[in-house]
Amino acid sequence: MLTRRDLSKAIGAAGAAMLLGPAALRAVVAPAANDPLRLVDPELRAAAATILAQHGAPMTRATLPAARASWVAPATLPPPAAPVETRNVPGRRGDPPVAVQVIGVRPGAAPRPAILHIHGGGMVSGRAQNNTGFCQTVAAELDCVIVNVDYRLAPETPFPGPVEDNYAALVWLARNAALLGVDRSRIAIMGESAGGGLAAMVAIVARDRGEVALCYQTLIYPMLDDRTGSSRAVPPFVGTIGWSAEANNFGWTAFLGVPAGGERVPAGAVPAREANLSGLPPAFIGVGAIDLFADEDLAYARRLVAAGVPTQVQVAPGAFHAFDFIVPEARVSRELTAAWKSALRAAFAVPA
Repeated sequence: MLTRRDLSKAIGAAGAAMLLGPAALRAVVAPAANDPLRLVDPELRAAAATILAQHGAPMTRATLPAARASWVAPATLPPPAAPVETRNVPGRRGDPPVAVQVIGVRPGAAPRPAILHIHGGGMVSGRAQNNTGFCQTVAAELDCVIVNVDYRLAPETPFPGPVEDNYAALVWLARNAALLGVDRSRIAIMGESAGGGLAAMVAIVARDRGEVALCYQTLIYPMLDDRTGSSRAVPPFVGTIGWSAEANNFGWTAFLGVPAGGERVPAGAVPAREANLSGLPPAFIGVGAIDLFADEDLAYARRLVAAGVPTQVQVAPGAFHAFDFIVPEARVSRELTAAWKSALRAAFAVPA
C-alpha cells in the first residue's frame, strides 16, 4: 500500500533518473546518505558541525600532550555553591596518595548520601577539576556529598593503577563517612565516558572485595569494551562525531598495556568481559544513539538485567558522545540529565 507521499517520492525519483541517468542520480543522492549530520538531532547539529570542522590530529603518544592541554577547567562556582576542599587520601598497596575534591560537606548536618565521581577522558586525559562546577551543582541539587577523584592516567599508569586510585578514594569515603556527614548505606558511584567505564570496574571490585556496599551506579555513555573499534567494527554513522574508533583503540591500548581487542587482556580491566555481573548495585546507563559506545552500553545493560541487577537505560536519539555537556540546553540533553538525577534521587530515598 502506497501513501500519497510514497507515490510522490517514487515519481520524483523516477523523473530524476530519466533526466539525469543512473550515474548522475547516484552522485546527487550519495552525499545526503553519507552526510555525517543527517542522523544528528537538530538541536545538536551546530555543535556537531563545529566538532567535525576541527579535524583534530589522530590521538597518539605524540599528540597526547596537546590533547591533554586542550582540556580547560571551568571556574569553581562561588558561594553559595557547594564548598570544595582538596585532599590527598591514602593510595592502595603502596601506591602514591590520591588527590580528591570533597564537595558539599556541611558540618553538623544529618548524614546525607554521597557520590564517588570519576571524570572522563578516554583513560588518557582529563582532570577532576574539569568537573568541579558540575559536581558542585549535582551536590546542591541532590543534597549530597561528592568525592571527585583525580586518578592517575594511562599510558604512564596503566591498569590496575587508575582503578586502584578510584577504589582507594571509595574506601576512604566509606571509612570517613561519619566525619564527612555521609550515610554509609547511601554511597553511589558515577562517571562519564572513561569515568563510566572505571565506575563499572570499581563497582565490580567493591562487590568482590566486600569492603564497601554501593547503593547505585550511574554510568553515562560508559567506555566498557576494548573490542569496539578494534576487533569489532561499528556502523559507519556511529562514532563519527566526538570519540572515534581510532581514539578508542588508542585509549584502551594505553590503559591495558596490550593491544585493544586482543584475545587476552588483564583480568578485571574490561567490564564487558566480566563473566559474572550478579550482585552488582542497581544501575543507570545513558548513551546517545550515534555514540561509539551505544552498542556496548546496551549489551552491558542487557547482561545486567539477565544477572538480576535492576537497570534503567536511556538512549538519546540523534546524540553523539558527550552531547549533554556540549549542548546542555538541548531537549535530549535535558531529558538524559533529568533521568539519571531522578534515578539517583530514588536510590538515595531508600535506606539500604
